[in-house]
Amino acid sequence: MAYEPALGLLELCSIARGIVCCDAVVKKAPVRLVHAGTTHPGKYTILVRGGVDEVIDALGAGKAVAGDTLIDRVLLPNPHDALLAILEGAPPAPLEALGVLESYGVASTIRGADAALKAAEVRPVSIGLARDLGGKGFFVFTGALHDVDAAM
Repeated sequence: MAYEPALGLLELCSIARGIVCCDAVVKKAPVRLVHAGTTHPGKYTILVRGGVDEVIDALGAGKAVAGDTLIDRVLLPNPHDALLAILEGAPPAPLEALGVLESYGVASTIRGADAALKAAEVRPVSIGLARDLGGKGFFVFTGALHDVDAAM
């Protein structure tokens, strides 16, 4: 499966503003909406894929609409293909050694997952993005022990 070269995320502390922000994001540039919805506790996240310039434009429009409700944002110009696959719901890899990254937000989870995948020969198992997690996120990956250590 071929992926667009950029991934963008906005994390807001207002559901209502998140919906309006999502509308602005998808109207601004031809990006593909991967996910938009509520996360706990009372947050709203918008995840898009597309060309680098398009994602930059879309995030800019979203940031302007979000105003002071913006918690965090991510722009990954060249995300790891395995990160994109797991975000799309790809089945888990065969398990070897296991690594788990946990963070307090969706944006930091995506940043950490991309960094881990790029740091060593590891494969994604699952990713949790604040749904029923009190706003936290986690990324589980597998590989040889020395690669999991390097990715951690």
